[in-house]
Amino acid sequence: MNPLLDFSGLPRFAEFKPEHVTPALDQLLAENRELIARQEADGREPSWENFVAPLDDANERLRRAWGQVAHMNAVMNSPALREAYNANLGRITQYFTELSQSEALFRKYKALRASPGFSALTQAQRKVIDNELRDFRLGGAELPAERKARFKQVTERLAKLSSEFNDNLLDATNAFELIIQDRAQLSGIPDDVLEAARKAAAEIGKTGWKLTLQMPSYLPVMQYADNRELRERMYHAYATRASEFGNPAWDNSALISEILKLRREQAQLLGFKTFAELSLQPKMADSPAQVLRFLDELATRAKPYAERDLAELEEFAARQLGLAELQPWDVAYGSEKLRVARYAFSDQEVKQYFPEQQVLAGMFRVVETLYGLGIAADDAPRWHEAVRFFSIRNADGALVGQFYLDLYARPSKRGGAWMDDAITRRRKAAGIQTPVAYLNCNFSAPVGGRPAMFTHDEVITLFHEFGHGLHHLLTRVDVLGVSGINGVEWDAVELPSQFMENFCWEWEVLKDMTRHVDSGNSLPRALFDKMVAAKNFQSGLQTVRQLEFALFDMHLHHDFEPVGTKTPLDLLDEVRSRVAVIIPPAYNRFPHGFSHIFGGGYAAGYYSYKWAEVLSADAYSLFEESGVLNPVVGERFREEILAAGGSRPALESFVAFRGREPKIDALLRHNGMAVA
Repeated sequence: MNPLLDFSGLPRFAEFKPEHVTPALDQLLAENRELIARQEADGREPSWENFVAPLDDANERLRRAWGQVAHMNAVMNSPALREAYNANLGRITQYFTELSQSEALFRKYKALRASPGFSALTQAQRKVIDNELRDFRLGGAELPAERKARFKQVTERLAKLSSEFNDNLLDATNAFELIIQDRAQLSGIPDDVLEAARKAAAEIGKTGWKLTLQMPSYLPVMQYADNRELRERMYHAYATRASEFGNPAWDNSALISEILKLRREQAQLLGFKTFAELSLQPKMADSPAQVLRFLDELATRAKPYAERDLAELEEFAARQLGLAELQPWDVAYGSEKLRVARYAFSDQEVKQYFPEQQVLAGMFRVVETLYGLGIAADDAPRWHEAVRFFSIRNADGALVGQFYLDLYARPSKRGGAWMDDAITRRRKAAGIQTPVAYLNCNFSAPVGGRPAMFTHDEVITLFHEFGHGLHHLLTRVDVLGVSGINGVEWDAVELPSQFMENFCWEWEVLKDMTRHVDSGNSLPRALFDKMVAAKNFQSGLQTVRQLEFALFDMHLHHDFEPVGTKTPLDLLDEVRSRVAVIIPPAYNRFPHGFSHIFGGGYAAGYYSYKWAEVLSADAYSLFEESGVLNPVVGERFREEILAAGGSRPALESFVAFRGREPKIDALLRHNGMAVA
């Protein structure tokens, strides 16, 4: 049996092969189209049971099968799998575009919405129907035939271009390698990073040390390498990935241009002036103007702090490091030296206290304490030997959810960290379907017989992704369309993830989740106090960097003319002139690697990170007031935020938890920027 057609339990990753993809999708697409034809022709009054539920069942099977393919393409990329994925991506996009444009199904949803039975449905079911009506309109269901056909072409082309963007970025990242034979050139780089580099060189039959653009290699070089020429060489390679400076086959320039043109056309076909207006329809924010005001206000608050941070760094670099003119490839290196000088600790020192097992146990303990849960290792078919699997249970032993944990970087895996859903909670005839999540990071694997060790920033990343996972796994909603993260406004979806980050700064948490990899001692309180003192070290620089990306994204999709004479790089320069304090060299091609907006779902939505940070900081402030591991407040957060999923507007969920609308004060306080 084709493993992609088995929905009786967990995915059968051990049996998965690229040749399974097309036959499985052939069958599922044919079955779904037959069902849709029957539904469109059905003359009965539509109800949840005879209309919505059968469509949910069919589309869930298709999404689960395709979800496995997309997941494997992201974590175990190979030429054969990439070919199968790209060969079927257009078919999947075409199917869902056709579905969203079906006038007959749209009429049935409208009839169900207007029927007497609508008021008898649950809140979650009513929300699903309202969301579907909105999505039919945004999918082009009301367009005349000619414009509908063009909308479909544009949507399918955009899906293909996004996939190509990600493929180019992965290939360009993997193509770079730098073999260093002279150990002296690697002065300053930590021993564990060098051991991984030596092992990487040996794996390809070479002596010396192999440096790459993958994060476990690139970041430590930029942060610790005393060799300035080496830092510059690595910076140049990273900053020009997938651009005209490399292999022409991987140049994302033309893709960026076409994506922007097609997004504008897609929006205008639906009657919107810009793609940003279209993008905000299912989000919390009212308009691009509101988002830009929000970002500009934050930039006004943050830029003086960023200017102060930079002035301190430049003065230190000139005085202590002999760097008369600070360059972008000096920033991480100089910042680490300044942090050590000012706070008397380094990231590398802290890293020794965060071995993988201790971190996981500590993170699980936080969740178990707050929400009355138990988390334990479990068995499941996996796609790689390094992947682990866990089950979450309530105090009574009842299964709540399960998740895969894929922590380490490898060439077959796309960069970054992310959560995705494998199975979504819903009520079926046989009972509740348990949700399952994928949690993916790109940390350094164990080397030299020692456990994997995480920097504090990596611990924060892990907590962030687990927050997303909990949002998916701890839902109590039984209706597929608004269960877990489904139906949650995009600019609120980062609330649970950013909320979890706060626990990484609590002594009550860290004292029990740290153990020195050699001595076995817990993190000393004195070192923790130094970490807290340094928490907002260069927070101004970090904030304006995020605002630079968010403003670029929003302007790019709102008031930038895709067919004009100005290029995206010109626009980015304009944004930087207003917001940034560190200006990169002219060859920097940041947009060519900005996969969040060109290869992912954050187009005209990157502001969500800052928008949701207001919500998460304000939500966490209630824990600060009542005790950070308070299970009473934890249960309230679980019930009103995590469990509610997309069954009601995110603002309603926030107010239900916090007792009022959000305020920006906590965010500014957490970032060391006092309210003016």
